[in-house]
Amino acid sequence: MDRRSFLKTSALGGTAAAASTLAAPAYAQGKRTLTMVTTWGRGLAGVFDAAVHAADSITAMTDGQLTVDVKAAGELVGAFEVFDAVTSGQADMYHGADYYFVGQHPGYAFFTSVPFGMTAQELANWYYHGDGAALHDELGEIFGLKSFLGGNTGAQAGGWFAKEVNGPEDFNGLKFRMPGLGGKALGKLGASVQNLPGAEVYQALASGAIDGTEWIGPWADEKAGFQEITKFYYTAGFHEPGAGLSIATNREVFDSLPAAHQKVIEIASAEAHQWNLAQFLNNNGAALLRLQSAGVKTLEFPETVWDAFGKASEEVHAENMGDELYKKIYDSYTASMKSSSAWLQKSEGAYRAQRDRVLG
Repeated sequence: MDRRSFLKTSALGGTAAAASTLAAPAYAQGKRTLTMVTTWGRGLAGVFDAAVHAADSITAMTDGQLTVDVKAAGELVGAFEVFDAVTSGQADMYHGADYYFVGQHPGYAFFTSVPFGMTAQELANWYYHGDGAALHDELGEIFGLKSFLGGNTGAQAGGWFAKEVNGPEDFNGLKFRMPGLGGKALGKLGASVQNLPGAEVYQALASGAIDGTEWIGPWADEKAGFQEITKFYYTAGFHEPGAGLSIATNREVFDSLPAAHQKVIEIASAEAHQWNLAQFLNNNGAALLRLQSAGVKTLEFPETVWDAFGKASEEVHAENMGDELYKKIYDSYTASMKSSSAWLQKSEGAYRAQRDRVLG
């Protein structure tokens, strides 16, 4: 796939070419600055924090020899334009959720999350000790990217609704914000699925442009203010049980860096993945209590809805199996998930059930 040739003929590619002088990595007295574009609005709780944290780590670990200039969505390019901006050379690197880019390749979904997929721990197992990192790299090579996991939200909530969900039929005609393959699964239940950047979700919900939304979890959702609009909150979702975030660098830029700085980006990304996961999980419990105190009704989907989610998700995967790389990623991902789950369920799962029972 000649991705670079395609971009040269696109509107973005033209913009990138015109801006190439400005977009080139900046040097000053032997120091280098990389421009990082993100899919996040400035200050968006947790997700923008992960981008800034990784950037700050890169600067600290190189003693300022390599710095990263973090741009929020819209400051250089739009949230969903960051992929093309980096592949074309308009920007040096991006921080975002790779499932926003399933239009480029559906395999990117696995490096954020897929329906009925991995928890955060299972994703880390596959990525760092299985085939995950190598497959992420294989996918990135097609588009001229060098990619790493660079954040994780943990298990995401099922979302905010204007009324209770009693059965699968309640999704028919529902205007709902959900990206990735989870959104495609909801579409099979009749939902009108919207893929909106995080910074635009509140206004869409408040205006009635959408009937409901998922975002992340109690802490980030509270910060976004969704409880001001609706009070029905489903705390467990099928779509993102451990959503990874990614840092991707233009491969030519990455290859031009000294080996030590390449390693710094790799380590800073991995550290941001763990730091960000802990950030979300540390804040979610207290935020949930605040939401409940403010009158939010926390709910769980009935089993008939879970069953419908499962059937729809299987259909979405089946539709992509004709792509050889997608199937390769799916097979590796699924095998690792089953292996990890077999032990986690018998060890941590059993322990937590007994701990909660004994301690009340």
